[in-house]
Amino acid sequence: MKNSILIQEKTFEKARNEIRKNNDKTIIFSSNNDDLNRKILEKEKINILLLNQSERKDFMKQRNSGLNQVLAKIAKKKEVIIGINFDEILTSSGKRKSDILARIKQNIKLCNKNKLKMKFIFLDKKNNRNIHDLKSLGLVLGMPTSITKFL
Repeated sequence: MKNSILIQEKTFEKARNEIRKNNDKTIIFSSNNDDLNRKILEKEKINILLLNQSERKDFMKQRNSGLNQVLAKIAKKKEVIIGINFDEILTSSGKRKSDILARIKQNIKLCNKNKLKMKFIFLDKKNNRNIHDLKSLGLVLGMPTSITKFL
């Protein structure tokens, strides 16, 4: 993405300073800490919340996808796009890949319910794909056509 910045901080204060420093750019925020994601989503102006799936451990009875109803409602109110880390899908294999795809599918269902926009994010330029390939993957994972037109 042109004129965008990826912010990956561990503390709220550092993340807030980076966001305020770069408020003229498209801000993509990513963290493995769900509490920090919620705090940033509530209190700061970001454009895309990138949810990483590879480091997560599922709960006993459900998947831990990093997105829940509360975060979805906040994202809808603030008009934040939910980002899918495409690099994780490409670099993983086997059981890990199927877990990541299942978590993404769960997030897509939640985004459909709350009418949130979603977007595939590439952190590595060599993983960039054709827009039609991304739309096809989105449709296979359960994205409605109304969401895929924003890809």
